[in-house]
This record gives sequence, structure tokens and C-alpha cells, in this order.
Amino acid sequence: MIKKIKIKGYRKHKSFEFEPNPRFNLIVGSNESGKSTFLEAVVLALTGRVNGRRASEELNPFWFNSDLVREFVENRQARGNAAFPEISIEIFLENLPELQNLCGAINSDVPTNACPGVAVSIKPNKDYEEELEKWAANPTEIIPVEYYEVEWRSFADKVLSTRPRQLATAVIDSRTVRSTAGIDYHLRQILSDYLESSERAEISLTYRNIKASMSDESLKGVNARIGELNAALHHQPISLAMDQSSRASWEESISPHVSDIPFSMSGQGQQAAIKISLAMNRSSEYARFVMIEEPENHLSHTSLTTLISRIESLARDNQQVFITTHSSFVLNRLGLNSIMLVGDEGAKKIPELNPGTVGYFKKLPGYDTLRMALAEKVVLVEGPSDEIIFERVFKDIFGIRPMEAGVDVISMRGLSLQRCLELCAALNKPVAAMRDNDGDNPESLREIVCEWLEPERRELFIGAVENGQTLEPQLISHNDEIQLRRILGIQDRADLSTWMTREKTEGALRIAESEESIIAPDYMERAARFIYAE
Repeated sequence: MIKKIKIKGYRKHKSFEFEPNPRFNLIVGSNESGKSTFLEAVVLALTGRVNGRRASEELNPFWFNSDLVREFVENRQARGNAAFPEISIEIFLENLPELQNLCGAINSDVPTNACPGVAVSIKPNKDYEEELEKWAANPTEIIPVEYYEVEWRSFADKVLSTRPRQLATAVIDSRTVRSTAGIDYHLRQILSDYLESSERAEISLTYRNIKASMSDESLKGVNARIGELNAALHHQPISLAMDQSSRASWEESISPHVSDIPFSMSGQGQQAAIKISLAMNRSSEYARFVMIEEPENHLSHTSLTTLISRIESLARDNQQVFITTHSSFVLNRLGLNSIMLVGDEGAKKIPELNPGTVGYFKKLPGYDTLRMALAEKVVLVEGPSDEIIFERVFKDIFGIRPMEAGVDVISMRGLSLQRCLELCAALNKPVAAMRDNDGDNPESLREIVCEWLEPERRELFIGAVENGQTLEPQLISHNDEIQLRRILGIQDRADLSTWMTREKTEGALRIAESEESIIAPDYMERAARFIYAE
């Protein structure tokens, strides 16, 4: 398995180092955070390919980190001696007997780390030093990749030309399943791994014989007619025959079918599911690494549930799976302890969560844990009415909505406050949590979750018992009853407390939409000021 990954200068990642989990790695991050780039870099180092083509054929100026390129241009213009931008991707592998041919100390670890591994480096070609220096006299931010070379080597410093058998890698991108080509490179590679060498030879020979028989039989009459045209020089006859070259091999003609429907005409969700299942269901000597881009794409909730169950059941102990996702369902079902959070500062894993908490969210896969993972700051509230009122209170105090200040207000909807705070603490998120006192001493309630609180970072806010057990009596306690009735539009004959308790969400909406401001309950105002100042 992969023990460590180092990426330098590749696209989004200026300098990136990460130690992945041994089994599942659930890669999450905001848009443009570099999730797909990370997977692409790992595949490039493991296979020497990008999008199924050799890296040297795909190399382009936009692979180079834009910050490093900009620094190079500025330094060259100022001093004229800056080193040219380079790209380095290193994969450090587990020290297993079958990987000893890749073992060596030619890597960037300090002190030297002798272990199996592979690395891709993209650097100036020494044969073009003169041309590069001429270009660098007046450089632009478009690197002349024509003067660069791609080197793919093992840590034993041996040049690699084909992927080592032990590093079999399956890549499934469900966002862009290519259905027009019938069968793309990755699926062809997956299917071919199921065939023994003898089976491949037999199919190839049979296919050649079929083409030869077509030339001898189906094309015989046509060849007789065109042979009389004398179109060639020296009266040599022209004829048609089936192409027997490698360009027309059986692999290019064969196509998988699903219920007698060509694979290319299946739905994109079906195509992605088939590729994932094939990749993960191969024998253990294949698909050591499985890379899946956003498995939730093109799938209904029911189909996604089926697919995630299949991924769980097919994942082997000796397989390392990397999955990018924008789905809380995928995160929760495959285990929150496998999160890999990618951002501008690289990637980080979260500390080990209590197994009970991981299992808790697995049983509640619909809860939006991804919002917690991606939020800059978090406010946890008990329900929709608390969320609506807090949004209004925050705007009244600061003149902007919470989201404009980088604060995501998340309703726990009856979920355990302890579980949510534990996850937020593992993610190291600033949190203001609010809850009803339900008639209990606030200090006693605070003690239950104190291990996940941190001064000036994560705090719990609870209203005083004398002001009411829940939000509605707290609002009544802090505000004038006549004003509240006017805002809520309820008559004097209606009991204010009963109405607000019964119509929680409707009352919250009327307060939020009112032109009049209310006085916020003390604990809610303190929570707003805490999270805004953090």
C-alpha cells in the first residue's frame, strides 16, 4: 500500500505531503481545492499516464503550479538566476518482498528513507539548455514544455517504461464517463485483466481467421469486379481485404453489453457502477489501488446506496481505495474516520473518531456531515426554528448574514450534540453550539460535552433556566409581549406561549421576515458574538 505521497509544483499543489489511510481515503474539499488534481498526480506516478496516455504526450504548461511559475518569472526579471520550475511526484510504498525491485533511497526524504517507491519528475531537458536560457531572457508564464522531459523512475533509480505489475491501478471517473467511444481506455484495461494469456491468444487467432474468411468469401465478388479496373501501375490488380494489422485488433472491436444493450448506450450511472464493480472485483494481484471520482454522480439515492454497499463488500484488505466526493451520504456510509480534507494548505486526516460515533453516522447517512467538514466556522443549533432565529439575530447585530461571515449554521435535527461536537473537534472547527436547558442546570449539561470544548474555539451556550426551558419562552422572556404579538400577527385571545410552542417554525419565519427587530435571548447573542470574533 501507499505509505506517503509527496507532490511538488503540480497544478494546484505547490507543496503537498500526505500519509493516506491503509484502506479507504475519502477525499473532500471545496470546489477548486485540488481533489481531482491529487488523484491525477497519484495515478501519474503509479502508471506514468494521464487520461490513459503517456505523460510525455499530455504534458502542457498548465501542469506547473502557477505560483511557482510566477515567482520564477519575477525572480528572472529581477536577478536573472532563478531555477526553472519543476514538478515532482513521489509515491512511498510499503516495504513488501514483492516490491523490492522498486526499493532504494533515491527520493526526497531527509534523512534518507530506503523503501520501495516510484517517482515522476518533469524538469528541463539538458539538450535544450541554450534554448531555455534564450527563452528565460524574457520569460512569460507559459512554460515552454517542448524543452522539458518527463522521467519516471523507481526509488532504485531505474527508468520505468511500463507500469510495474505490482502497482495495478484502476481509475473510474463517474463525472465524465465517455459513452460515445463505446469502451474507453480504463474499461478496456480492466476487462483485459480478466483474460489469461492463452485466452487472449485464442481470441486473437479466431478474430484473424474470421477476417480472413470475410476477405475470401464476402469480398470475393467485389474484388473480381474492381480487379478489372487496372487502376494500379503495371497492371497489378487492386482488391479489398480485412485489416490484419494491430490497429484493427479484436480489443478495438469488442464491446461489453448490459442486458443486451451496448455499454456505450447504458446510462452514465450504470456505466460508472459497472466500472467500479469490475475494478474492485478483480483478483488480488490486480487493482492494488482504486481511484474513484465522485461515485454519487448520475445515481439516484437507491442506486447510490446499492453502489456504496458494493464498494464496501468488494474492498479487499490489500486494496487501497481513494474516493473524491461531494456527498455526505458517501462519507457517512464509508466511515467518517477515513476523511482526507484537501485545501489550500494541503491535506490532512482527522484524529481517530470514537467507533461509536463513526457507527452513529453510518446509521444516519443522510445527515449533512460534509457541511461541517467544509465550513470555515460552525454554529450548531437544535432545530429549524433555532436556525431561522439565529440567522436573523446575527444579521441584526452585525449587518450581514452568517454565511457572508464564513459561518455555517447547521441544525442537528435531533442528532446527538455529543456526536456532532466530537466530529467538529476532530475537524478542529471553531464552533458555537446552542441547546435548550430543558429545565436542567446548564453547567451539568455542559459537563457532558466538556471534553470536546476548547476555550475561545468551541463553546456551548445555554439559556438560563429562569428564562424558560426552550427557545420560545426565552424569546417571550426577553421581549415585550405586545411587540411579539404584532410581529407574529396573533390576537390577544390566543395564548402567546402556547401558539409559539405549537407553531415553532412558522413563528420563527414571521420573526425573520419582520421589519421590526427582536431582542435576542442572551445565550444566542453571546453565541453570535463568540463565533464572529473567533
